[in-house]
Amino acid sequence: MYSEWAKDEIRIDRLEIFAHHGVFPEEARDGQIFYVNATFYTDVHKACEEDNLAYSIDYGDACFFITEWMQNNTCRLLEAAAEKLARALLLKYDLICELDLEILKPHAPIKLPFGCVSVKVHRGWHRSYIGVGSNMGDRERYIKGAVEALEAHPLIKVKRVSELIVTKPYGGVEQEDFLNGVLELETLLNPEELLETLQKIESAAGRKREIHWGPRTLDLDILFFDALCYRSETLVIPHPDLQNRRFVLEPLAAIAPYMCHPLMGKTVAGLLKEL
Repeated sequence: MYSEWAKDEIRIDRLEIFAHHGVFPEEARDGQIFYVNATFYTDVHKACEEDNLAYSIDYGDACFFITEWMQNNTCRLLEAAAEKLARALLLKYDLICELDLEILKPHAPIKLPFGCVSVKVHRGWHRSYIGVGSNMGDRERYIKGAVEALEAHPLIKVKRVSELIVTKPYGGVEQEDFLNGVLELETLLNPEELLETLQKIESAAGRKREIHWGPRTLDLDILFFDALCYRSETLVIPHPDLQNRRFVLEPLAAIAPYMCHPLMGKTVAGLLKEL
């Protein structure tokens, strides 16, 4: 589930669990008490209107799920336990769009007076739009293979696929026409993890990065990631040139016309009209 506005909360405070997590061998062997705090961000409006648990998250069931996960898994670091448990909860309960999860360790082996140590993470589903293109070989097969690879990824849900359009090459390199489209994803991956996943799919399709703007079997570009503005050595979000690319804006406008560019303050439909 993905929601930009659903911020109702269901909370679990200080769920006590005896489990086996820790760096030291005796911690994994002997176990100790942990406490878990969880806040699930969701939309309870329909549950309120219908007075029906089917439209909400059963916090009793969630407590049992957290307990079983903590007891059936062993992590050396609280950080690892928090990350993995948060992911397991998001995959288990479709109605959780985001969550805060804190694991407390009151009996950590610290030879000083202290109250408690803990690790807290915030995780959730993200919406991303991916430009897809191909102009070598069986173009439709390459694009279909990319969609299937993304659908098979355990942390990605392909929500919508635009119609594919035939477009002229962009960038001035003489080559065959492209087949282009846009995908809408929901994902638990962060932007760099998503980029790495896309590049692996490109490589599996025989993508060669030899000529800038040159021909390719498969091209996968992150266009938007939520309303994030992000820059690293390997990735810029939103895609820095999407406003100039009709082959991106046309299929994107078909599935997300009112997606707003977080830097330009204009919708995709508006950018396409201006272009």
